[in-house]
Amino acid sequence: MKPILYGEDEVSFASNGIGILSDITFCNVTEERNGSYEIEFRYPVSGPLFEYIQEGGFVKAKTNETSELQIFRIYKSTKPLNGIVTYYGEHISYELTGNPIEKVIVANETALSALNKILDAALVPHSYKALSDIETLGTTTLTLISTRAALGGVEGSLLDVYGGEFEFDNFTIKLHENRGRDTGIIIGYGKNLTDLTQEKNISEAYTALFPYAKYTPEKEGEEEPEEVIVTLSDK
Repeated sequence: MKPILYGEDEVSFASNGIGILSDITFCNVTEERNGSYEIEFRYPVSGPLFEYIQEGGFVKAKTNETSELQIFRIYKSTKPLNGIVTYYGEHISYELTGNPIEKVIVANETALSALNKILDAALVPHSYKALSDIETLGTTTLTLISTRAALGGVEGSLLDVYGGEFEFDNFTIKLHENRGRDTGIIIGYGKNLTDLTQEKNISEAYTALFPYAKYTPEKEGEEEPEEVIVTLSDK
């Protein structure tokens, strides 16, 4: 199914909005485990809906075989290249990054209770609801933080306290103990694996180190002692 385009004032996402992006030339959704969740798509300047695709607007797209259509807010676009513009969008749940929390206290509570407390503590009204199957009890206090950061990525966040795996399903935030399941399917070369790309990067690799220590001796007399640098004889 081709993505559906909506204006920046859309709130229901129940209709076909401005229209279906039938002339789209490329669309890819990337979701990392407890990480980024973004869409990239390309549309020709000659397409009938080109003038309506704007930063701040939304697209609703199919992200995988099992999930419902997901909403993404367009935040960036490129200059036309060979008559094609590339657009980038982030999942609708990223709007919680701009929704602050003054303070929330979770005291020996389940993940669902903690998640509901965080959503209730958001200062800007919203439509998000929570689900979780994690029964572990946890305690945390979060102060002056965004709602999205309180979910994960900082010390004391839900991920930090309870672990698990997030699923952002439009306006429903689900914290699963284990999001995936064992289907018995094996990905194998010559069976259902058609391509494999490996990337190597040694920019942050080191093969040696140069240890040293610096200290200032205690003052004796009137003269200020000079800093001493200690190294090993073996370089």
